[in-house]
Amino acid sequence: MASRIEQIIDDLELYIENCKFKPFSTDMIIVNKTEIDEMIRDLRMTTPEEIKRYQKIISNKEAIINDAKQKAQALLDNAAVQTTELISEHQIMQQAYAQANEIVELATQQAQDILDRATMEANGMRTSIMQYSDGMLANLENIIKQSIEFATKDYNKLVSDLQEIDSVVTANRAALVPPEVMEEEEETAEDAQSPAVL
Repeated sequence: MASRIEQIIDDLELYIENCKFKPFSTDMIIVNKTEIDEMIRDLRMTTPEEIKRYQKIISNKEAIINDAKQKAQALLDNAAVQTTELISEHQIMQQAYAQANEIVELATQQAQDILDRATMEANGMRTSIMQYSDGMLANLENIIKQSIEFATKDYNKLVSDLQEIDSVVTANRAALVPPEVMEEEEETAEDAQSPAVL
């Protein structure tokens, strides 16, 4: 079952895939800023919940360790009972101590093995969570940077195109209107903009 974070990223990729291309472009798309902001906000709110869920899984190692301790204690208690029952004779007492020591060593080793496995699994899970979260955030960061880059390129191109059009218009006017007429029109325009003096 996919996590909520994976679902949001899938939705984000599907949204970007379904966006329309800008006119006369095959690599730039038109996005709705509100929808993108909402998806990013949802991702930010979901990420801590996902991490909490994984931390809860990691915390289960404590239950495993406690269970191992209880089993070890039960073995120790059993060994103590057997030792008490076997101390009636010297030879039997020696055998009881030997058996008790073996049981204690075995229980200690089993408890340590369980603890080591639980610690390794918890550390591996924590590393996986961090790598997964970092990968998602890096992907999102890349999408945002690309969007900013495309927007900047479009703005700069628009300004450049307008400047070229302005130059062409000015040149065409200069070619159509004699310089004397142009000066008179400019003076008339300046007089019309000047405030009347009382």
